[in-house]
Amino acid sequence: MRERKDGIIRFGMILAGAVLWGSFLYIVWIWVPRAGIRYLLILLWAGLCLMGLVGNLLQRRQVCRFADELCGTLDELMAGRKPERYIYYEDTLVSKVQGKFLQFYDLMSEERRLSRQDKQVIQELVSDISHQVKTPIANLQMFLGILQSHDLSEEKRAEFLEMTAGQTRKLDFLMQSLIKMSRLETGTFTLHVEKTDLYGTIAEALNVIWAKAEAKDIRLSVECDSALTARHDSKWTAEALGNLLDNAVKYTPKGGSIQIGVRPWQFYTRVDIADTGIGIPEEQCHQVFKRFWRGQEAAAQEGVGLGLYLAQEIITKQRGYISVKSVVGEGTTFSVYLLT
Repeated sequence: MRERKDGIIRFGMILAGAVLWGSFLYIVWIWVPRAGIRYLLILLWAGLCLMGLVGNLLQRRQVCRFADELCGTLDELMAGRKPERYIYYEDTLVSKVQGKFLQFYDLMSEERRLSRQDKQVIQELVSDISHQVKTPIANLQMFLGILQSHDLSEEKRAEFLEMTAGQTRKLDFLMQSLIKMSRLETGTFTLHVEKTDLYGTIAEALNVIWAKAEAKDIRLSVECDSALTARHDSKWTAEALGNLLDNAVKYTPKGGSIQIGVRPWQFYTRVDIADTGIGIPEEQCHQVFKRFWRGQEAAAQEGVGLGLYLAQEIITKQRGYISVKSVVGEGTTFSVYLLT
């Protein structure tokens, strides 16, 4: 249908040209009396028509060449290659259009790379979750099987029930941590960052670990001016500080101490949490914030390796950061930097 339409248009243009040419010849032949002038006008008109025809052919050739260049560029990009004939410094129409194609190609390549990266992260997350959930579920099945199929004394039954309850608590803690992690990574939570005092935030974080510290006879001390403020979400920051404090209580021996100090800086307010625990080897300090990571020294302690990861994610979302310094056998200091 399109070819037929183009053919009709070309025929109409030829017919119009023929009519125009015939009209010109008729007017010249009738109204110009001298033969020399007649032939001169006819030659001039013929020359103009020839120039127009040649110009049209050249323009058509340029358009075809332009289309061929663009098609070649698209073929190269669709094959996953950048065009070899692209000359970025030429100020031509082809070069400009090719440049836009290349910008679009780079944008799509980056989108594909991020998509593959997100897919890999999801696969790793699913693998980690399945590995972490497997142990408590297997223990629960084993304990329940023993309770159902064995005639146990009341003392043994109570012991297995307590172990079952412990595995249930561990599974619940794991699920809650995974939910928080998922909300942080997918951005499905809202941070209400505002300039507010840190004293109340630290007090809220201490409430979480106070009983655990008292059970291990760990001394807690806080040095924080009640007037000190920082830009933070009080609820989520208390969650992050609580995770750091829980980590400190977990790896500090009985009779140890944990000190919390708050210092104002020029652009940040620094919160130090220093313990007298077992410490972290220097080569492992950069790994402690990885998801599900636990050092060999921490294997005997309860946990799944999400506390420090969650703490870092929460603080980072508020444009802050966390650093760590540690000496094995002497203790560890986590420093949280919040915008003032």
